[in-house]
Amino acid sequence: MNIVGILLAAGHSRRFLHGNKLLHPLPSGLPIAQLAAQNLLAALPQSLAVVRAETPRLPALLRETGLDILTCEPDQQEMADSLAAAVRQVMFRATPPDAIVIALADMPFIRPETIATLAQQLASGVPIVAPTYQGLRGHPVGFSKRFYAELATLQGDEGARSVLRQHVDAITLVECDDPGILQDLDTWEDLQRL
Repeated sequence: MNIVGILLAAGHSRRFLHGNKLLHPLPSGLPIAQLAAQNLLAALPQSLAVVRAETPRLPALLRETGLDILTCEPDQQEMADSLAAAVRQVMFRATPPDAIVIALADMPFIRPETIATLAQQLASGVPIVAPTYQGLRGHPVGFSKRFYAELATLQGDEGARSVLRQHVDAITLVECDDPGILQDLDTWEDLQRL
């Protein structure tokens, strides 16, 4: 089964207050987005990142890491807009993927095994899959191609939440021993707590 990863990296880092958080180094020395990209690629070698043109260092870094790059137009830079742009890009390929896994570039600690488990669920025919840790739902989320049309028309800053709300009965939750599915780095304080 052909499953593509999508790394959403077109955010504005508005709450971070210290530049582009995705380029900020983690204690390991790797930038946040690069570690997120490496983990996604380890599970899904056919992955792409959605970025903004005004942050040229980020697409260069993610391209070097191995991701294909999709640059958002200025009017497609809210989370749902950039997600919809990525879904349109993959759904109109000569051979569209059977499913996608949507990951966030500010969540660098999701284990590749977790992403691989979600991909296995999609390959077994599950329509939507999300991981849980200690009963809490996290990221990334996988969607079969049945949902591409809905995802491709999303707008605003809500991401795929509206699609998830409309299809609760289609979601399979997979419990994993991976606290990284809940750990996003939104603020400078989040980074200082590492």
